[in-house]
Amino acid sequence: MTVQTSSAVALRDPWAVVPSLGNLDAYISAVNRLPMLSPDEESSLARQWRDGGDVQAAGRMVLSHLRLVVSVSRQYLGYGLPHGDLIQEGNVGLMKAVKRFDPDQGVRLVSYALHWVKAEIHEYILRNWRLVKVATTKAQRKLFFNLRSMKQSLKSEAADGQTHRNTLTPAEVDRVATQLNVKAEEVVEMEARLSGGDVGLEPQSDDGEETFAPIAYLADDSGEPTQVLQARHRDQLVSHGIGAALDTLDARSRRIVEQRWLAVNDDASGGMTLHELAAEYGISAERVRQIEVAALKKMRKALEAAA
Repeated sequence: MTVQTSSAVALRDPWAVVPSLGNLDAYISAVNRLPMLSPDEESSLARQWRDGGDVQAAGRMVLSHLRLVVSVSRQYLGYGLPHGDLIQEGNVGLMKAVKRFDPDQGVRLVSYALHWVKAEIHEYILRNWRLVKVATTKAQRKLFFNLRSMKQSLKSEAADGQTHRNTLTPAEVDRVATQLNVKAEEVVEMEARLSGGDVGLEPQSDDGEETFAPIAYLADDSGEPTQVLQARHRDQLVSHGIGAALDTLDARSRRIVEQRWLAVNDDASGGMTLHELAAEYGISAERVRQIEVAALKKMRKALEAAA
């Protein structure tokens, strides 16, 4: 029985020697044992892929640089995302680099692929670090990754015995803005995005304090059909219903109601008092009150009938 070495298997099927990312330790151990390509080998394989579309040659170039992706991905473990996912996204960037690599440019694949690997990992972090994307423009992305590392270095440089601070001082903001060639306001805004968190609109559970979520006070009921109909009916009663109800009264009862409830004088003192109306009609104040009560009851019945 012939025992095939990993190199022989790699020549025939480059992917057979790499275990699944499900076992991360085994994967990292395997890619670190894969042989590196010499400049001549790399150039020859790159030409085979570019000129003849040799997939096996492209696969060998990818295999020999998987350790690069593992090394780069370790730099981004502080974002709280799975290491396996970072490696997987970096491998996508590596394959894009191999696809576009030109051996006649005079650079090694490792230098060319580094940009693609980092770019793919950066994109993955920005998509998944928060529910809401924290950086959209190229300048914001650069500030996002640089600000995080610079804050760590500023903390390590501080040796004045002060209490731990999570935010930058105005002097530190100016220093970061100068080094990154951005405005201080942009540094402050990005720092606020980094220190903030996502808040779910919907409650996370059915009991407890978390049941009161932003959706409770952000919801707009103005377009809800029942609310619209009720508001329309209320406006109709205010504009036309009261006028129709007043028309059901005799002249004396109508004047009493208008003076007691609807009149507004220039001095905002309201209409006439019971005694003033009693003097006008030559009756007692109690009689005026009785007429007022009866008139309001009659108007209420008219409004209910109109509803």
